[in-house]
Amino acid sequence: MTRTALYTGSFDPVTNGHLDVLRQACRVADRIVVAIGVHSSKAPIFAAEERAEMLRAVCGPVLQASGVELEVATFGDLAVDAARRHGASLIVRGLRDGTDFDYEIQMASMNAAMAPDIQTIFFAASPPVRPITATLVRQIAAMGGDVAAFVPGLVAERLKAKFTRP
Repeated sequence: MTRTALYTGSFDPVTNGHLDVLRQACRVADRIVVAIGVHSSKAPIFAAEERAEMLRAVCGPVLQASGVELEVATFGDLAVDAARRHGASLIVRGLRDGTDFDYEIQMASMNAAMAPDIQTIFFAASPPVRPITATLVRQIAAMGGDVAAFVPGLVAERLKAKFTRP
């Protein structure tokens, strides 16, 4: 039986922290659906399809090396509904600090109330990636800073191209 996990986020852009969580999730799942949240209230720097392409390119080899199948999808509804659509019994979340924990435990509790058959599992960020957030990466890139230490090479290139001023 295949154990499927759903890993949700905006992934705008995908960071080394996201890859860290995925590496850890490979220990508990045979198939991971990376689900890009698409919400009209957010204005991402990369379109959903661009994010999906980057996720496939940088996450695919990580999961393949672990023998885990990767699927990339988008969703605009509840995570538990997306999990059901994709046959996931697990929702994967990463934790960097206490602030993340406070927010994520509330979300996990609400998800458990709505879908008791879907379990949320948390992975603590590894120390080298703990301070990385997509928000900070976007801000650094927008101000012309070097984000190569925080994101995969392909993503650093795309960010540089996105923010290059003529």
